[in-house]
Amino acid sequence: MDILVKFSLLINRKLLNISKISAFNACLMNSYINFATQSTFNTINMYVMEKQLEDIKAIRDMMEKSSKFLSLSGLSGIIAGVTAIVGAAFAWLYILNNPSATGLDRSQQIEVLLVDALIVLLVTIGFGIYLSAKKAKKNHQKLFNKVTLKTVYNLSIPLIAGGVYSLLCIYRGDVEIVAATTLIFYGLALVNVSKYTFDEIHYLGITEIVLGIAAAVFLYHGIIFWTIGFGICHIIYGLIMYKKYDLK
Repeated sequence: MDILVKFSLLINRKLLNISKISAFNACLMNSYINFATQSTFNTINMYVMEKQLEDIKAIRDMMEKSSKFLSLSGLSGIIAGVTAIVGAAFAWLYILNNPSATGLDRSQQIEVLLVDALIVLLVTIGFGIYLSAKKAKKNHQKLFNKVTLKTVYNLSIPLIAGGVYSLLCIYRGDVEIVAATTLIFYGLALVNVSKYTFDEIHYLGITEIVLGIAAAVFLYHGIIFWTIGFGICHIIYGLIMYKKYDLK
């Protein structure tokens, strides 16, 4: 009788252990299923979020391309800077360094300086249009559209005003202030147009304004500030733009 009782107790104990193991296995299996489900759900969520971010970025890029002039080439800035330095060097070496040695009177000297400035301007504009058209074609974009017209309009107003004011200064004999006025009005034009193109244009404009004010303070060293503003700053700006946007 005792043997049967002991045997029964042993059987019950084994069954209890088996029951515990089964419960543990079931709990482990449920945990694994929950983990797998949760991991799959998280993976799907991450994929959906990444897809949404990509869509948002694509929409933002499309809106930016439709509302900003992005065909501006960094190379045009570099060429503009080099051309400005060459023009400033000619003006300094031929006239400004020793005006009396040129054999020209003051009006003739001013005419030479105006021609020099006009050549710099035309070369800069010419290369700017050519390189912008080339970049627009590469990116499958139209160079001339509504955004381009807005860009040109907002750039032209301060530039024309500054050009007219500078000519009036030259006509009145205040040639020394011209470097300051051209820098300041050019900087204002860049700040004004920056909302229609790259953000870096805004900071270039601020730099030009600061240099223009400095040129007005140090009036007889205007050619130095003019060379820094239209020459060196344009080269630095062009290199940044070329590396950041053109090489993509």
